[in-house]
Amino acid sequence: MLRRNMPPMGLILYFLGAIMLGLYFTFAAVQGDYGVFKRAEIDAEARLMRDELTVLRAEVTRMENLTTRLSDSYLDLELLDQQARDVLGLIRADEIVIQ
Repeated sequence: MLRRNMPPMGLILYFLGAIMLGLYFTFAAVQGDYGVFKRAEIDAEARLMRDELTVLRAEVTRMENLTTRLSDSYLDLELLDQQARDVLGLIRADEIVIQ
């Protein structure tokens, strides 16, 4: 009887299972919910949101300034005049309207 020196089937299955497990964890580390690609996507979204937050903070500051200038304790007559013209469509007696 001729016998070859083949490794036992259990050893082959063990290494095959280890390789498959390693491939699974590698895939999960790159593509998974907590993987590298997801991390890059979250970082890019965070940068966009920080930029949007900066723009919104500037807008809030501008609106707070306008609100303060129209408050009872501090009244900016030029701003009041501008708002009356814009909102109510008022003009002064010495102005000419061109449409």
